[in-house]
Amino acid sequence: MASKRTRMTGIERREQLIQIGRSVFAEKGFDGATVEEFASKAGVTKPVVYEHFGGKEGLYAVVVDREVQRLVSTISASLQSAEHPRRIVENTALALLDYIDNHTDGFRVLVRDAPQDGSKGYYSSVIGDVAKQVEHLLAARFKAANLDAKSAPIYAQMLVGLIAQVGQWWLEERSPAKEIVAAHVVNLTWLGLRNLHPRPELLSEKDSKKSRS
Repeated sequence: MASKRTRMTGIERREQLIQIGRSVFAEKGFDGATVEEFASKAGVTKPVVYEHFGGKEGLYAVVVDREVQRLVSTISASLQSAEHPRRIVENTALALLDYIDNHTDGFRVLVRDAPQDGSKGYYSSVIGDVAKQVEHLLAARFKAANLDAKSAPIYAQMLVGLIAQVGQWWLEERSPAKEIVAAHVVNLTWLGLRNLHPRPELLSEKDSKKSRS
């Protein structure tokens, strides 16, 4: 006689649906995912999904929120010991690539198109949160180097944006190894960072000044 299947608790069922939702959203995006598919993969009826999340939008919001927290926490932890600008770049790059490597479905959800209602938690929002953390670290280093600390937010956005773009590319390529990718990111950014001019100018601005003199 076959044994009866163990009945899940409400918490266990909710967790199961979150895991299924992450996988389906990663594969098909928000628009392509359906409550019918979530229910089918979980072996339940659609009302169970609605009971836990109120619908597809609710499940998506929970999945995104969890991944946002995971990614921000991962990068934040990597920056705790990063005082030197080069370490900031290196740790940020490696943390993001580690997250992509270990939580691929979650990252795919974050970088896909979000619902039209403008739900929070898009990849750009996550990157903005990370940039704010990097901004504070850079500001301190800028002061120590007699650079304008007010420009730290600009450099934080540039650095994190560059790393984020590389991460999206590496998501599909997975070659070369993430350590090599991170090393190249540091190679480009650090060679520029260590030679920062305290009052940078565009060539067009310099030409304009010469013409007026």
